[in-house]
Amino acid sequence: MKKIILLLTLVIMSASCGKTVTTFDDPSTEATTLVGEPETQTATETTSEELRATEVAEYNYVDPQRLVPTTPLTQALRYFKTNRSMIANQKYMTVIDMTQKSNQKRMYVIDMVNGSVASYLVAHGKNSDSNNDGYPERFSNTEGSLMTSLGFYLTDDSYQGSHGLSLRLRGLQSTNSNAYSRAVVIHGADYVNSSGVGRSWGCPAIESRYVNTLIPALRNKSLLYIYKAATTAN
Repeated sequence: MKKIILLLTLVIMSASCGKTVTTFDDPSTEATTLVGEPETQTATETTSEELRATEVAEYNYVDPQRLVPTTPLTQALRYFKTNRSMIANQKYMTVIDMTQKSNQKRMYVIDMVNGSVASYLVAHGKNSDSNNDGYPERFSNTEGSLMTSLGFYLTDDSYQGSHGLSLRLRGLQSTNSNAYSRAVVIHGADYVNSSGVGRSWGCPAIESRYVNTLIPALRNKSLLYIYKAATTAN
């Protein structure tokens, strides 16, 4: 009898050890990696609808219409949850999905109180899209690159600049740590409109008509996540 029990125990242990455990990158440390010359950035695909349902289940009320792509939303919610102590403005969270073409409303402003989502047009950096086809392919944290920087940001204060009311940004990762010194800010631009979206010098420029609504709401340390899905080699 003891031999039978021992044999069953070994079989169960063997089956358990054979399971594959899926691990996910933690966007609170690095959501992107730096590659290439000049410095470019490639995002890492890390999550799914199932992951959102488990890891950030307390935010299931967010985006009931599923307007925001699941992967960047889940990563942003996870970062928001982990780093709430440094996010002073917890009323709103913003996700920009650079996987989408620039003529799509790919900037999602999420009301973290009631879960509603509003989407807007937003520009990317000129040299992130060198062929001007509307899809950014390259990203950089380098001064003078005129590229978008991926990663998590906290908004800072607003100010009146050459583009009117603007919102300073502070990058939280190695992929965007120079955002403040590069003067990467949210500002309005005439070249962002329903007829077409031009390219900025690296700023997430928005339609001018929304500046006086969005910037006061998002300023003073709300979370912003600029994301690009990983590309897979053929």
